[in-house]
Amino acid sequence: MADSQNTDRASSEQRLQETLARYEELGVRQVKLGLTDIDGVIRGKYVGLRKFASLLTKQGGFCDCVFGWDMDDQLYDAGEYTGWHSGFPDTGFRLQVDTERWLAEEECPYFIAEFVERDDSDHPLCPRTRLRSVLERMGAQGLTVRAGFEYEFFVFNETPHSIRDKGYRNLTPITPGNFGYSVLRTSALGAEFSQFMNYCADIQCELEGLHCETGPGVWEAALVSQEGLEAADRASLFKTLAKGYFQRRDMLATFMAKWSMDYPGQSGHLHLSISDEEGKNIFFDASDAASMSQKMRQSVAGLQRYLPEFLAMLAPTVNSYTRLVKGAWAPTAATWGVENRTAAIRVIPGDEHSQRIEVRAGGADANPYLVQAAALAAMEMGMAEGLVPDEPVAGNAYEAEEHLAPDYHFASDLASAASRFAESSAAKHCFGEAFVEHFAMTRHWEAREYHRTINSWQLERYFEIV
Repeated sequence: MADSQNTDRASSEQRLQETLARYEELGVRQVKLGLTDIDGVIRGKYVGLRKFASLLTKQGGFCDCVFGWDMDDQLYDAGEYTGWHSGFPDTGFRLQVDTERWLAEEECPYFIAEFVERDDSDHPLCPRTRLRSVLERMGAQGLTVRAGFEYEFFVFNETPHSIRDKGYRNLTPITPGNFGYSVLRTSALGAEFSQFMNYCADIQCELEGLHCETGPGVWEAALVSQEGLEAADRASLFKTLAKGYFQRRDMLATFMAKWSMDYPGQSGHLHLSISDEEGKNIFFDASDAASMSQKMRQSVAGLQRYLPEFLAMLAPTVNSYTRLVKGAWAPTAATWGVENRTAAIRVIPGDEHSQRIEVRAGGADANPYLVQAAALAAMEMGMAEGLVPDEPVAGNAYEAEEHLAPDYHFASDLASAASRFAESSAAKHCFGEAFVEHFAMTRHWEAREYHRTINSWQLERYFEIV
């Protein structure tokens, strides 16, 4: 044992010295690191090379206020983990040394970090850790997950200052009109599309596809699928670094679930497949008409049963529920179908390599770690319990919802989704009681903050008339 530990230390020290030597040759003087919070916002900092060297061998410290405030840095009025009562101490974090990528426009490397407790145990509230725990449970069963995220986002000829000056109204998209899959738009902006795809490849967030969607200035990006944590790591980085990319060019991208009621919402669909120890896709069965194995049917049934309870993880903002309405290309219940884009769960038939499930409930605004964790946990429960799905929907899934059990219907607002999540014994089993309690508290806070405001709809409707 002692020899093994000495070998590990020597290997780590050699890797550290090689990394520092490489950075010195490149002229690197600082390193950037980031940690993803409950809302999916990456919080981070630059550190000098001396500090970076120490972080490769031991923990760093990060103020735990990131678990005590919302995305606007407003402190929660409840919650036990941290607050005025605790004094907002540091919590630990560790660099994930295998996540290094080069940020050419900042001339420095970037590393993902993960929150940990001071004793180096898993942090109960860290979104990345919650996903990793689900993946580790599945790994213990000899299962490997492959996942791919797709994001729709609007791009504007605006800046962070101009959108505020305009009160987020009368914004100028980079292209006009509804023109989904437009070759004209991608030709006119060919340099912009190509350069963005190149940028994504350079930061190890490769896209397998990029096109115009329906609406002025809306793009859809499909990230190349990856195994396990890497898929969510790339999705998280893609959202933040893409926004930075456009802002450096005096443009602005939004991943809101819905920024205007005039256009469809922005989705964050997730494609999933699972392989066994021999590398075989457990979803594929050549003898079935839709190539669906029993494990795939159980996984679909798990999504039907548990997605409504986990919905707050896939639809985490007040705005999320403006997207989840009938007729808006987004599901309102846990329906499923074969090659059916009106359903929440789309089975995509293929061969032994491509057979997969698309989870269509998540919006572009959701935290990718929590989206993937929720979907996989639901599938895991479905397989463990041997669940059986309803009959698949053929045609319009909205019309089929009236025949679904009430428990399969999605909440219509964030507060209701948060309450259902808080009461879910399955959520507590899959993600831990501490996480469920804290996350539900943060979603109730988010809902209450909305109700403390007077919005333009209320002023326009009631100011003069009532």
